[in-house]
Amino acid sequence: MLVHSFDRRSLFRGLGAMVLAAPMSTLAATGVSDNWRDDPVRRFTDADWRSKLPSASYAVLRHEATEAPFSSPLNREHRAGTFVCLGCGLPLFKSTWKFDSGTGWPSFYQALPGAFLKKADFAIGVPRTEYHCARCLGHHGHVFDDGPRPTGLRYCNNGVALVFKPG
Repeated sequence: MLVHSFDRRSLFRGLGAMVLAAPMSTLAATGVSDNWRDDPVRRFTDADWRSKLPSASYAVLRHEATEAPFSSPLNREHRAGTFVCLGCGLPLFKSTWKFDSGTGWPSFYQALPGAFLKKADFAIGVPRTEYHCARCLGHHGHVFDDGPRPTGLRYCNNGVALVFKPG
């Protein structure tokens, strides 16, 4: 008899994958168009992503890693513009929504409508809400309810998953 062993992290990653593979009605409700399966970005293989992205960005966007706190030059970005997904270029945050949370990662109190899909994450043993780009499904970070007004949210984003577009 073959016995498979697994740990809690593997179990929850598997459950998270099922959430991301949600039925079309769930994805459509989050702002993803009905023709999302036709998006060429969604058809990239892991090898495509590995060749397209810098290694740190690949680890974060495709394998839910976390960059070191206070390592992102985007922490010091204060110009007017938009922060977009490094994986696919989808606009995610307006620069006016950025704030210094003191955590060491670029933080925002609001995201553009339809920018993210969210799922429960229990990887560290406590429930958190993880968010992924709605277009390429790249992991960006976690959202918490300890942010400033007007939303009270803190989107804690990995800087290596973002590109800043001035203007």
